Amino acid sequence: MPRSPRSTRAEYPYLLEIPTRWSDNDVYGHVNNVVYYSFFDTLVNQFLIKNSVLDINDGDLIGLVVETNCQYFAPVAFPKTIVGGLRTAHIGNSSVRYEIGVFDGGNEAIAEGFFVHVYVDRQTRKPTPLPAPLRATLETIAKVHNPET
Repeated sequence: MPRSPRSTRAEYPYLLEIPTRWSDNDVYGHVNNVVYYSFFDTLVNQFLIKNSVLDINDGDLIGLVVETNCQYFAPVAFPKTIVGGLRTAHIGNSSVRYEIGVFDGGNEAIAEGFFVHVYVDRQTRKPTPLPAPLRATLETIAKVHNPET
């Protein structure tokens, strides 16, 4: 199965530097695959908190991850600061598909993935429509669809 072409930094409206840690490396001398999901979580939650649309301690709404995926193109190792790129690919009634690119100094992603959050009521865990401020914030990083592709 052929891989999709790698995305570039310019395709992600929100960028965040994330330092790797000593413990991120595995016995093969590179950042272990599971750490990339931590990068994804850090990137999304930092964006939401920075934009005041996620209150991790007292908010009525929380996002639960229901699906994830990652493709790896090139390794990275500690000590390195990666750049995470974030965009939204789909904003539904109570769910969001985030797409993430991981960059290591170059223009092309060294890894790309996605995860889907379903937003639920903190107490009942029932899906809840996205509040207007959250939806508006998510729209600021929406993926631009090129009709030629």
